[in-house]
Amino acid sequence: MIISRTAAKQLKEKLQKGKVLILYGTRRTGKTFLLDQLNKALSPRERILFLNGESGSVQEHLSTNIPEKLHAYIGDASLLMIDEAQKIPAIGDTLKLIVDTSPGLKVVVSGSASFDLAQKVGEPLTGRHKTVNLYPVSAAELIMTKGAAYYHSIFEQHLIYGGYPELFSLSSLKQRQEYLDTLSGSYLFKDILELDTVRGAKKLKDLLVLLAFQIGHEVSHAELGNNLDLHKNTVARYLDLLEKSFVIVNIRGFSRNLRKEVYKTSRYYFVDNGIRNSLINNFNPPHLRDDIGMIWENYVVMERLKKQKYSGIISNNYFWRTYDKKEVDWVEERNGKLSGYEIKWGTKQPKAPKEWLETYKNATYKVISRDNFLDFIA
Repeated sequence: MIISRTAAKQLKEKLQKGKVLILYGTRRTGKTFLLDQLNKALSPRERILFLNGESGSVQEHLSTNIPEKLHAYIGDASLLMIDEAQKIPAIGDTLKLIVDTSPGLKVVVSGSASFDLAQKVGEPLTGRHKTVNLYPVSAAELIMTKGAAYYHSIFEQHLIYGGYPELFSLSSLKQRQEYLDTLSGSYLFKDILELDTVRGAKKLKDLLVLLAFQIGHEVSHAELGNNLDLHKNTVARYLDLLEKSFVIVNIRGFSRNLRKEVYKTSRYYFVDNGIRNSLINNFNPPHLRDDIGMIWENYVVMERLKKQKYSGIISNNYFWRTYDKKEVDWVEERNGKLSGYEIKWGTKQPKAPKEWLETYKNATYKVISRDNFLDFIA
């Protein structure tokens, strides 16, 4: 099944002469497919040069600081597309030279090692690039493609197995589990493992397993380090790499007024529920799980983040908790206003913490449940 991706529309809208458009996202979310779609949609209006950065010939031709050689290679193309761009040495400097000397050219690049690509293009392309983030398939995209009735029919599948595009073409639960097991093995963080300072896939996987049981709770680097026989600074570095690789998301605590507010710790969410469930080897349906609260919170948080990114909602996101355990699961700060949300799987409707409303007079509070979540995420 071909799913309509919001990022495809963003790619078309953000294309601009004299700028590099960078498509970021974890492995197997469909970046190459989107570039192929863009290529077909824009031909023949644009003269497109589509390059694969894994090609030795491409690497050789683009690894030069001589503008004349670059122009001769690009020719009369009006749009340059480069997949696996991180494979090209000094690609950031090359792209800067291209856009500085060819102001009429449009450029789109992507790479499976998104954090590696970000490092290589960051400083050279300051002020010269735009970005599009591609996540696993969202609830909104499923509704846009097949309608609300279809989404409700596969809701539990999406909740438990996640949104990697290929999953929607697999007919059996066993096939989906095998696919996710392959991803959550070493493949998902293959690029991280190529770094000399990372010990191995087992440490990364063990770290993620520990995080899988702490969704919605603050994480201690020192405690994780003790469990893994790693220094807390090494744990912090691994978490940073996993975040930059679009495997996990880091949410910090919110504080403005109270000394008793927790704000120096983080909560981590998985970009995809399927990966999380594969790591702990549990694909049971919701009614058979004692961790459904964690799964639901992770699902709502990530679907909300997708909505923010795809809809252009600019928000600072936090959790809020006091040392005496009063808390709000999700806090958004937009235009000077605070909105608090409690994410609940069950039917119980908890009241807003008194301290939250008294401390932040203009803040709102709302419970996100199965009855109203679609308005929040789609």
